[in-house]
Amino acid sequence: MARNLVRFDPFTGLDALRRSVMNDLLPDVRGKVPTTDIYTEGDKALIVEAHLPNFDEKDVTVTVDRGALVISAERREKEEDKDKKYVIRESSSSFYRSIVLPEQAEEGDITAKFTKGVLKVTIPLSGGAAPRSIAIGGGDEKNSS
Repeated sequence: MARNLVRFDPFTGLDALRRSVMNDLLPDVRGKVPTTDIYTEGDKALIVEAHLPNFDEKDVTVTVDRGALVISAERREKEEDKDKKYVIRESSSSFYRSIVLPEQAEEGDITAKFTKGVLKVTIPLSGGAAPRSIAIGGGDEKNSS
């Protein structure tokens, strides 16, 4: 009888629903939303690429704060048109990422470049201490009472 029981999961269809909404209702949003890629170049550097479409270099700020790389961008547009009934039309968009840096990050040597809507931050990594093997000695199993 226990073999015929099926466990009920109320959240089974949520992932499929999310994909459906993102693909069907919001197809134009994909490609316009900022994304972040983080990868290493061997053991030499950590690379952070923030894809920031619709932002200019002047809109982007990169800082290091308490061992974290902070990337933020904010764009504001203001339009005034006396022929239209509204006085001011304003829009804004923003982006924020905080990435904890590894201990071997050389914070003083971080560089950033902004090219065609992509911010590339290079964080050099120091060699740091290499892992070392620790010998395990044999213990004396005799009782010394």
